[in-house]
Amino acid sequence: MRKLMEQAQQMQEQLAAAQNELAAARFDGSAGGGVVKATVTGSNEVVSVEIDPAVIDPDDAEILGDLVVAAVNQAMKNAADAAQQSLGGLTGGLDLGGLLG
Repeated sequence: MRKLMEQAQQMQEQLAAAQNELAAARFDGSAGGGVVKATVTGSNEVVSVEIDPAVIDPDDAEILGDLVVAAVNQAMKNAADAAQQSLGGLTGGLDLGGLLG
């Protein structure tokens, strides 16, 4: 029983370290062939959005909004995929009920 508790403690420490590392990591996404780029952290915070001035059309602002949303969503998906890959190995495939993000 003691060995099991030690293993659980070690797994918890590894999981916390991996979560901290992911939270600090940055993930990129882009849309429109790279005319809009977004960067998010592993904790799903948007840290930057870059827009190529050539794509800015005052008569069609809706398309720009769509491109920004697509770039941010792609960056968030990249972050979620990295979290699944990194943390999934530590949990041994256990379903932790959304505790990983």
